[in-house]
Amino acid sequence: MKQLSVAIDGPAGAGKSTVARQVAKQLGLIYVDTGAMYRAITWKALTHGVDLTHEETVTQMAQRTDIRLSTDIKGSDVWVDGTTVTEEIRSPEVTAHVSTIAGQSKVREVLVDKQREMGRKGGVVMDGRDIGTHVLPDAEVKVFLTASIEERARRRYQEMIRRGYEVDLEELKEEIGLRDEKDKNREHSPLRPAEDAIHLDTTGLSIDDVISRILHLCRTNLGGEE
Repeated sequence: MKQLSVAIDGPAGAGKSTVARQVAKQLGLIYVDTGAMYRAITWKALTHGVDLTHEETVTQMAQRTDIRLSTDIKGSDVWVDGTTVTEEIRSPEVTAHVSTIAGQSKVREVLVDKQREMGRKGGVVMDGRDIGTHVLPDAEVKVFLTASIEERARRRYQEMIRRGYEVDLEELKEEIGLRDEKDKNREHSPLRPAEDAIHLDTTGLSIDDVISRILHLCRTNLGGEE
C-alpha cells in the first residue's frame, strides 16, 4: 500500500531541509533533499570546469552522474559517483551558481525523473521548490514554507559561519533576493505554492514550532492524533 508522501516547498533559507529531515525522522519516513541533487550537479560542473550555461553539456553530465542520498532517516549525506560531497555542495561557490543549473529545463527533467522514482511508493518527505506542483503533485501533505529575506539571510549566515566560511550578511540578503527572482521567474517549474498547499511563514518561529505544525498536518491526514 502506498505510504504517506509529504512535499515541502519554499524559497532559499526558509528552513525546508532542517524541517523536512526532522519531520521524516519523527514519522519514520525517508527524507529526500532534492536541492542537494541540484547542488551536486553544480559542484561536479564547477569541479570539472564545465560551462554552467551550456545546457546540453550539463544535461549530458547529469544523465551520466550517479547521485545518492542517505537512505536512512538522518538524510544528511550526499554522494556523487561514489564520492562523499556532503560538505562540498554547501560551499559559497556552489550556492552562488546553483540557480543557473536549477533553471535549465533539460537538467530538471533528468533530476525530476530520479526524484519521482524515489517517491514512487510514497513513504517520503521531499523538500525543494517544485515538489508539490511538479515532482509529487499527488502528495497527501503539501506545505509552502516562507520567511522574510532578513530572517532567511540571518539563518544562512549562521549556517555558513558554523561551516567555517567567511560571509557578509548584507551580501547574503542581496543573493537571496536575486535567487528568489530567478526561482520565481524561471521558465521551467518556477517557484510557486501548489494550490492545495498549506502556507506557513516561519519568521519568528522556532524550528520545533514549525516541525510540530507540520507533524500535526501529517497526523491529521493519517487520521491520528497528536
